[in-house]
Amino acid sequence: MFGRFKYKNEIFYGDVDNDKEHVTGRGECNRLIFKLSDIEVLPPVNPSKIICVGLNYQDHANELGLDIPNKPLIFLKPSSSIIGNCDKIVHPKTSNHIEYEAELGVVIGKKCKHVKADSTNNVIAGYTCFNDVTARDLQKQDGQWTRAKSFDTFAPVGPFIATADDINLHNANIKCRVNGITCQNSNTSNLIFGVPHLIEFISDIMTLQPGDIIATGTPPGVGKIHSGDIVEIEIEGIGTLSNEVVE
Repeated sequence: MFGRFKYKNEIFYGDVDNDKEHVTGRGECNRLIFKLSDIEVLPPVNPSKIICVGLNYQDHANELGLDIPNKPLIFLKPSSSIIGNCDKIVHPKTSNHIEYEAELGVVIGKKCKHVKADSTNNVIAGYTCFNDVTARDLQKQDGQWTRAKSFDTFAPVGPFIATADDINLHNANIKCRVNGITCQNSNTSNLIFGVPHLIEFISDIMTLQPGDIIATGTPPGVGKIHSGDIVEIEIEGIGTLSNEVVE
């Protein structure tokens, strides 16, 4: 498991130990060991784009009474919406109804195009927790999703990036809690389109760059959040992403 950190004026990647107490630097900080409490934890990636997938859990489609899509439904969130663990989700004044959406995020590790499903392991850096915060009232008003999905702070991600050895991609529990109450509780086994299929589909459309995030869709149970709420996204093998909502 690794993450992105800041110490004094230096930004670096580092490996996180099993107890999540120490970080061993990579690159120029190679072999330097830091106490996690002494450094700033940044969003684990700085992507050129965030590609999100709509309606990609079987149990979510059942909840909504919708037909299973025959191909992935994708949309984009801007990189300016990214925040990290413990950063604040800002409730925009132009919306009266924002919601959480717990998602597994796939982090791309190398520039790629036209990747076949059986080769996707070669282009994945790892996996992280993602919250596709959405202004649901604006989404309904507009009839398309860009404004509702794109506010600053509407893409919490983190806290770290898990490698393939950390997570059972095909059987990982995914949950969302609001103020300690579980609101979403599913498993990646319920994904309609798995990660290899998504990367093949998306990379046929656009070039993927290192650090880009594919947010793989949300399970059932999405709901409204308010100022003062604490939203936690927990994925087995990755950890917990926590953010407070503020005005």
